[in-house]
Order: sequence, then structure tokens, then C-alpha cells
Amino acid sequence: MMPDPTSDQPEESRLRRWRELLQSEREAAALYERLAGAETGERREVLQELAAVERRHAAHWEDRLRAAGAEVPPPGRVPLRTRLLGRIADHWSVAAVLPLVERSEKADAGTYDAEPDAAPGMAGEERGHARTLSRLNESRPNAREGIARRETWHRGDRSGALRAAVFGVSDGLVSNTALVMGFAGSGSSRSAIVLAGVAGLLAGSFSMAAGEYVSMSGQREMYEREIGLESQELEEDPESEREELVLLYRAKGLSKQEAGKVADTIMADRDVALDTLAREELGLDPDALGSPWSAAGSSMLTFALGALVVILPYLVTGGAAALVAAVCLFVVALAAVGAGIGLLNGRSAWRSAARQVVVGALAAAVTFVVGRLIGTSVS
Repeated sequence: MMPDPTSDQPEESRLRRWRELLQSEREAAALYERLAGAETGERREVLQELAAVERRHAAHWEDRLRAAGAEVPPPGRVPLRTRLLGRIADHWSVAAVLPLVERSEKADAGTYDAEPDAAPGMAGEERGHARTLSRLNESRPNAREGIARRETWHRGDRSGALRAAVFGVSDGLVSNTALVMGFAGSGSSRSAIVLAGVAGLLAGSFSMAAGEYVSMSGQREMYEREIGLESQELEEDPESEREELVLLYRAKGLSKQEAGKVADTIMADRDVALDTLAREELGLDPDALGSPWSAAGSSMLTFALGALVVILPYLVTGGAAALVAAVCLFVVALAAVGAGIGLLNGRSAWRSAARQVVVGALAAAVTFVVGRLIGTSVS
């Protein structure tokens, strides 16, 4: 609840905070106006509207200061950062500076979440700025290509199981091979090598599963909280949410009229509105937030599969024959995993395979040499 401006004058710390927030809003408005001057069409109008929102926020703090009987500081000189970003936008493009502005908006997105003196809706509008800038970034041709590359991964990994599987088999292969090579290099017996390999397989599998479960659970809870906050904002201030949708669709290239019609259609159904806001503003799919159990299970099984590769030859034979067979299987498996990662990421399978072989072989070679040195010194 906002304090009564006619009550006792707020303490100096509160007045200082109001002045700082006023200065911040003025600087943001000046920046958006500067960038709007370097743009055209709908993108220019979106930036101008963002500037108008910042000016409205600044006016709120000016009113609070006046109501408290405090002096309202006059607008100062345009900050150096704003001038520099403006020159970059003039000489190159607004697209060159939008990522920097977006990063700054994301860092300040929670400024009004716990601010008791903020006006209703200010917190939601501040969080919406970063999302609007993100959509402006995505509307660039180069950004579309980057989004397409990223979406190739996301479409195949909605539950997080594929990501966990790929890294699980890679970790199992490299870590357990390095462990087994260390024992082999030390001159340990075949039974000791098998025991070490099986122990590494079991310990790594359960450790990976536990880590993935905790990580994915925390991620899912965070996403659910974000959607919950969006639902609360939709309930408390639907008009602000509609304005955010209008800005988002205008940033994607729709005219003001078209964006307004789309937003009105979406806002007519609360469930559709929440689903759309989650996807458009938060970048989340409410139906695919990730499964902790799926990620943990796939991580455990694939780690075990990768870790098993180097143990197989020692289950059949021992000595130099087992060592050579283990190394050959290791290299082939590394190349296969690297190629798979490359294909999933839309990169060269050959290049990814070569990188995986070099890195994994280096790790195994180091532990083999260390094992050899330790075995020699102990004997």
C-alpha cells in the first residue's frame, strides 16, 4: 500500500531512493528516444512507446517528491552511455546496440518488485521492456537464423532427456576410460581394473542421475514460478498485459491496429492469454517444462552405457590385448558421440567427432601416464 503523501515527510533515505529511481527512468527514456531517432516504421514507434512508459514512470517519482515537499532535481545532461550507444546506432544500426540495452533491462527487471512506493503496474511494465527488446532483436534477419538454429535443439529436447543423454554418455565414456587407463598404466591386475571400472560406472551413474534430478527439478520450479507470477499479473492488471502483447506483436512486425486485434482476441480467453504470455514473454512452453525423472533416468543409463565401453575388453581378456581393444573401442565411441553432438547442434559431424576424440584421448593419455608413473614408483 502506498504511503500517504500528506503524512510526515519521508526520511532522507526514501527521498534519495526516489531521486535515484527518477534519474534512472529519465536516462532510460532518453536512451529509447535516442534509439527511436535512428529507426523507422513500426520499430521506431515501439521504441517511442517504451520511452513514453519510462517518462510516465519518471513523472510518478516527480509527483512523489513534490507531494513530500522535496525538491525535484532538474533533468541533467544526457549520460555518456546514452550518447555512445546513440552514435553506434547512427553509424551502424540500432540492432548493434539492442543486445546491450536488453541485457541492462533484464538486470533491472526486478527493480519495482519489492518497491512499496511504485505505482500499480510499474513492476510488470519494467519486466516487459526486456521481453519487448528481445522480440525486436529476433525480428532482425540475422537473429532469425540464430533462432532457427537454437530451435532445432529445443524441438528435440523439450523434456531435457536428450541433453542429459548426450552429455551422460560422453561423461561416462571419458571419465571411466580415464579411470581404467590410470589403473592399466599402473600395471594393476585384470581383476583390479575391472573392479575400478565397475565402481566408476556405478558411482558416476548414480551421481549423474542425482545431479540431473536436482538440476531439472530446480529449473522446473523456477519456470512454474515465472508462469505463476504471469498469472497473477494477468489477474491483477489485465490491461498492462494486453499492452505488453501489443508491443510484442508490433515488435514482430504487425501494425498497431493488427497487434491490437490479436491482443484483444487472445485476452478474451484467460487460459489462452496465460499460455500465450508464457510463450511470448517468458519463452516457455507450459506443456514442456522438463521432466526431472526423465532427465535423471536417461542420464544414468547413458552414463552407464558410455562407462561400459572400456570395461568390455577386460571382461574377455587381459594384458596388452585388452588395453589395445579398449583404446580402439574408446576412440570409435568418442567419434560416434562427437558426430552425434555435431548433428544435434547443426554443426559439422566430422569436426565435432575430431574434437571429441582429441579431448577425450588427451584425458585418457594423461591418466595412463600418471598411473604408469605411480605404478613404477610404488613398485
